[in-house]
Order: sequence, then C-alpha cells, then structure tokens
Amino acid sequence: MSFHWHDRLRYVCLTLALLCVSIGARAEVLVIAGDPWCPVNCEPGSDQPGIFVELARDIFAEAGIEVQYRLVNWARALHAVRKGQLNAVIGAGHEDAPDFLFPSTPVSHSRMCFYAQPSSQWRFDGLVALAGQRLGVINDYSYGAELDAYIQRHADDPTRVLLAYGDRALGLNVDKLLGGRIDVTLANTWVMQNWLRRRGRSGQLRNVGCRTPDVPIYLAFSPALASSQRYLALFEAGLRRYREDGRLLRLLERYGVNEP
Repeated sequence: MSFHWHDRLRYVCLTLALLCVSIGARAEVLVIAGDPWCPVNCEPGSDQPGIFVELARDIFAEAGIEVQYRLVNWARALHAVRKGQLNAVIGAGHEDAPDFLFPSTPVSHSRMCFYAQPSSQWRFDGLVALAGQRLGVINDYSYGAELDAYIQRHADDPTRVLLAYGDRALGLNVDKLLGGRIDVTLANTWVMQNWLRRRGRSGQLRNVGCRTPDVPIYLAFSPALASSQRYLALFEAGLRRYREDGRLLRLLERYGVNEP
C-alpha cells in the first residue's frame, strides 16, 4: 500500500489523536494516604495492602479510576489532603478532620483500647482512672471527643501525656511501654493485635479496658478539590454494593477481623 504525503500526515495525526485519547482514558488517578495502621492500611504493593486500600482500589476500578496508595505520617497526610495535594485520607474519624468530606456510612468502627504491661494491675474505667498514669498517644490522632480533650488538656505535662511522632509512632509507644517510660498506651484493637502478631510479640501487652463508644472510621476526601464530591459519591455507592453482596464481609474475613 502506498500513501501520498498528505495521507501519511492524516494517518500520523489520527494515530496520535487515538493515542492521546487512550492515554487520557487511563490518566485518572486518585491518591489516598495514611500512616501504617494495618490491617486498615498496610504495606503498599504487598499482597495485603490493607482493608481500606483494597476496598478503595476495587470500587474505583469499576469506574475506570486508578487508586495510588502512599504511606505518609498522619499529621502530614491530614495536611496534604486538606490542601488538596492528595485526594483522601484512610481511616479518619470526624474528629480527625471535621472539614473533610465523609460518606454517610463508615467503612467500619474503631475500637480503642488501653494496653499495659502484663504485670500491671491498672484498669481503665473512665477518665478519672488516668490520674497518675503516663499515657502514650500518637500526635494528631483522634481518640474520641472525651479523650481528645483530656490529651489536649495535658499535652504539655509529660507526667500525664506523651506524644509519639512519625511513621513508626505505634512501635515507639510499644517500646516506651515495655521500657517503662510510659504506663499505658491507647490503640485500635485491630491495629495493635495485628502489629504484635506480625512481629511475634503477641502476649507482651495486656488489654486493660476500652473506650466507649466505638468510633466510626472512613475514607475521608479533600475539602479543597472539586473532584471530591464525585469520588465521594462513587465510593459511597460502591460501599453500599459491597455491604449488600457480601464482598465487604469476605474482605474483612481475609484479614482475619470482624467489625467491632
């Protein structure tokens, strides 16, 4: 087959146009982030990147949207999503970021419990019990309104509250607890159980009481991006489908957890 030069030009232009359309069709990417909170969100690129990560990836894939997942420390993740540098934060509660866009239904609920050394006789039965305890918590986490107020009130008093920072804050608190530098720490039960089990440290800490009620946790979207309303609607509709057809339950079972 032979082409005249203008036929060739038309052919090249058409090929380039189709290529651009193809690239454009694949170009929509949604970036979600959080700090390590396995099994909510785990190691990027692994067989089990986390319950929320798999859920978001599969729901948005049905709409032709690629989900990219990044590990970012919690304070930075909240800041980046608030500024519109990232699309959504993983596992947030309303108290973490009241200005974010939240689905009407949470993915799950966070059960926060206190952990101490096995020899400890202390039990949590209300805020009054925290008097005399050095409590280790993670900077910028929300533990529910009552505990958040307590932490804020005593944040400058290291005899009451000690903050851990960075991507490995949970591990830092465990090490502080086992080293006697704090008396008690507070963590999501899924997360603490998973963290200890994966490191062969099950049984090193004792659950000494839980905060009530459980706190709803969400994939929360940026208030700074116009695209967030559409992503929120897609995720909410997908979450409803996954609950109704049993896919969410099967996902939880694969990570060895049940809803609190």
